[in-house]
Amino acid sequence: MRRAKDAGIDAFALNIGVDPYTDAQLNLAYQSAANNGMKVFISFDFNWYSPGDAGAVGRKIAQYANQPAQLYVDGRVFASSFAGDGLDVNAMRAAAGTNVQAWPNDGNNKAPKPGRSVGFEDGDNAYLNWLGAGKTYMAPISPWFFTHFGPEVPFSKNWVFPGGSLIFDRWKQVLQKGFHMVELITWNDYGESHYIGPLSSPHFDDGNSKWTNDMPHNGFLELSKPFIAAYKNKDASPDKYITKDQIIYWYRRTLRSLDCDATDTTAGRPANNGSGNYFMGRPDGWETMDDVVYVVTLLTQPGTVRIVSGGQVLEQAVPAGANLVTARAGVGKQQFSLSRGGQVVLQDTSLMDISNVCPCGLYNFNPYVGTVPPGFNDPLGRDGIYSLTIGLHVSTCQATPSLGTNPPVTATGTTTIPGGWTTTVTTTTTGGPITTSDPGTPTPPTTTTAWSQPPVSTPGSSTCNAGTSADGETGNYLGLCSFACSFGYCPPGPCKCTSWGAPAAEEPAPNGRNGCPLPGEGEGYRGLCSFACSRGYCPPTACQYC
Repeated sequence: MRRAKDAGIDAFALNIGVDPYTDAQLNLAYQSAANNGMKVFISFDFNWYSPGDAGAVGRKIAQYANQPAQLYVDGRVFASSFAGDGLDVNAMRAAAGTNVQAWPNDGNNKAPKPGRSVGFEDGDNAYLNWLGAGKTYMAPISPWFFTHFGPEVPFSKNWVFPGGSLIFDRWKQVLQKGFHMVELITWNDYGESHYIGPLSSPHFDDGNSKWTNDMPHNGFLELSKPFIAAYKNKDASPDKYITKDQIIYWYRRTLRSLDCDATDTTAGRPANNGSGNYFMGRPDGWETMDDVVYVVTLLTQPGTVRIVSGGQVLEQAVPAGANLVTARAGVGKQQFSLSRGGQVVLQDTSLMDISNVCPCGLYNFNPYVGTVPPGFNDPLGRDGIYSLTIGLHVSTCQATPSLGTNPPVTATGTTTIPGGWTTTVTTTTTGGPITTSDPGTPTPPTTTTAWSQPPVSTPGSSTCNAGTSADGETGNYLGLCSFACSFGYCPPGPCKCTSWGAPAAEEPAPNGRNGCPLPGEGEGYRGLCSFACSRGYCPPTACQYC
């Protein structure tokens, strides 16, 4: 929350379903927000709620309405929803006992097709017309929209929307339009690739690590900072809020023509398509994606930006302020620099090459986002990468972060990774030219990373090694919690940790088989069944292989 607050964000939307741990997590979020001077509000996910749940929605709003961190707008409790069309708003207000300002959000669109394209300005106008005079519109801003869940999970979906320079273009439009409220979508939805928060934030892996591992998006938040400042000051330009030179860049790690059908988790593999959003092979909308390197320069003075993408060189003069430069993407290293008066001011080589090899055998349309100067090291934590190998059809992919650090570490050192793991980084520099149009430049340092279990810890440390079902939860969780917690995976809600330290036994290697809750069991079983079944323990009273 401190990172968001420092960027100028005022509040967090807390997306909730009907899970048994919802209140526990909401209480933690409201308390954390109060401790950090932030506001929060509940966003009801109507994938789990239904339009007939107006009373339940209202009661939940009332439950948290008087919390110190609750967001109020114009003196009224603020709440929102994902979808939720058809909700009886009057019944909800009656149950809440207060007047609520809320805007439903429909996420059921697909990527544009020839002759059928609705831009975000069309969406703005449609909502503004529907709301009419005197009602407030909260405009959305999102950097990307891609997901690739296959038959290894019960919520299969596979699509991509045209991202490109969307976040830069949208921010410019928002400043011009001067909308009353703005929502950044999202902080940490890794599954749909529109996260702007750190990968290293503790979270559990629902399978999204297949396309989020080694793919930080922190640059999208960096790009947004001067725009947020301009928006809050009702300024139509972010330029005067830029206080240092910075380059933000993003691109996909493979070109769209790369054929991954032989190894992809969705290609030729039927799956549950109750949502209508599952497509086999390349994600729906892949044709809308351009093979482009996107670069935004945030400059205090004019300069010349140089982009080298796989040997293709683009140099372009750019004025001071926030500007977009695009270059054709090429397989190979990606290098970026800024010069003034013939002198290099900034330069860096991205840690992520564009490759002609399918990453983990998959179609991955998630962008890699970097900055010059480089930002902080941001690997997925242990819990955030657990499910990476489940369902893969290649054996060359491991459930570990593989990026080095940038700038490279020049000596052996140890840094702590969230989740209790440590990484020892050893760097070796080799001489010689890069085989691009930039002869004479030394080869960048090569970084190798070795992973090891944490040392024995004491009670109160971050690694759980024993657990049981949480107080008040069904005893059906007991076996799953006992098994999973002993290896450090102890999800709050269904489980509680009873001991911390080194694992009691060696964790079984993932077997490539995913587990799902039995029909009728709650969402609290999903992560536990996925973890336990993939390691050989799949209790028939709670889980099944899927």
